[in-house]
Amino acid sequence: MPYAKLLDHSKKVNLGDINPKEDGGLTKEEGKVLTEQLGKEMAKLQELLFAARQNSLLIILQGRDTSGKDGAIRNMLQYVNVQSGRVAAFKVPTDEELAHDFLWRIHKQAPGKGEVVIFNRSHYEDVLVAKVHNLVPHHLMKTRYDDINAFEKLLIDNDTIVIKFYLHISKEEQEERLYAREKDPTKSWKLNVGDWTEREVWDEYTKAYELALERCSTEATPWHIVPADRKWYRDLALFETIVETLRPYEKSWRESLEDLGKKATAELNAYRKENSTE
Repeated sequence: MPYAKLLDHSKKVNLGDINPKEDGGLTKEEGKVLTEQLGKEMAKLQELLFAARQNSLLIILQGRDTSGKDGAIRNMLQYVNVQSGRVAAFKVPTDEELAHDFLWRIHKQAPGKGEVVIFNRSHYEDVLVAKVHNLVPHHLMKTRYDDINAFEKLLIDNDTIVIKFYLHISKEEQEERLYAREKDPTKSWKLNVGDWTEREVWDEYTKAYELALERCSTEATPWHIVPADRKWYRDLALFETIVETLRPYEKSWRESLEDLGKKATAELNAYRKENSTE
């Protein structure tokens, strides 16, 4: 079953209709077993993607503070070859980045053929934070959704597989996680007063997310909503979606590698024949 909710790009988005505490009718132990199985398959598919170099993979993670982006990335990277995978995190724009269009810093981090890149936050910050805090004139904000769709279409047209996730956490669960950070010395470095001040505009962020999800969920690059209150379920939903997205490419990747193998074998045999001393 699909553990993440695939958005219908023709309908309005109401995050209140999606339960962030969803468990899919599974126990935590059952979920972890399924996640491990999917992780092994994901590793094999990622190796094929890397070797065939026909496509690249971009995984976009968006979510409120404490929604689990860092934890999800750590778990996903267990199944990604270090040679071909990396993470791009997007913080407050620098002066140089602000001097360019808002997608300039994003495009530089897009994956090349055979590469897997995970965006920890992304270009969507520029229609979320910027909208909630009125950092951009209204007439420019209206065009950004179209700019994002055009940018993602450009990536798709150039053989990038784009998978977009919104990690959906409840306000109550976020509060628990923020307090837990204060009590855990190993996580206290994450403490930021901004996490608490942003909670004061929770409803405004909800509206901004719903608009961004609605305007930028296309047939080619749909959004997947991941219930994130249960960390094990979050990972299961992420892994399943990634594997289901990559499976249709497996046949093409294997055929390409077989052709490359035949070519390399023929070249090697020709070399040996030419340099034979017999």
